[in-house]
Amino acid sequence: MSIYSFTANNIRGVETSLEQFKGKVVLIVNTASGCGFTPQYSDIQKLYDKYQEQGLVILGFPCNQFAEQESGSNDEIHTFCQLNYGVTFPLFEKVDVRGQEKMPLFSYLTEQAPFEGFVLNNSSAKMLNAMLNDRHPELLIGNDIKWNFTKFLINRDGEVVSRFEAPVDPLDLEPAIEAELNK
Repeated sequence: MSIYSFTANNIRGVETSLEQFKGKVVLIVNTASGCGFTPQYSDIQKLYDKYQEQGLVILGFPCNQFAEQESGSNDEIHTFCQLNYGVTFPLFEKVDVRGQEKMPLFSYLTEQAPFEGFVLNNSSAKMLNAMLNDRHPELLIGNDIKWNFTKFLINRDGEVVSRFEAPVDPLDLEPAIEAELNK
């Protein structure tokens, strides 16, 4: 099995087979417009601009499951991303990434790349970990997505290579992306 087995509706509601990304290196990110990590859109777009011609595609999946930080409609999300961050990478309809209504793609991703904890090497990671422990300890149980802007790197065969938690700066993914692009 690979990500090519899944479909998703793009931000305009058109069903899209992920098989169309066969042979590409893919970065899948669950996003939100009102999150403390929302400025990551800027660096995610920089990665897309820099590596798109080498075969990188980034897929953004808005989600409203974490403190209701993505409450807008799909049109509002699309407009927000374009106007505020110049997002040109593919965006999809708002989805659930954990729980009973979790999109099957995210079940696959989290099975292939389980949660290994936060690397507490920066203030964002320390703050998120403390906030979750204090306010939402249930989110720390299991392998499901813990917060907005969790990132999954997929190789050219559609297999999950790595999982990067929300506090990981997108530009810190460059060595891993370049390694996959150069295989």
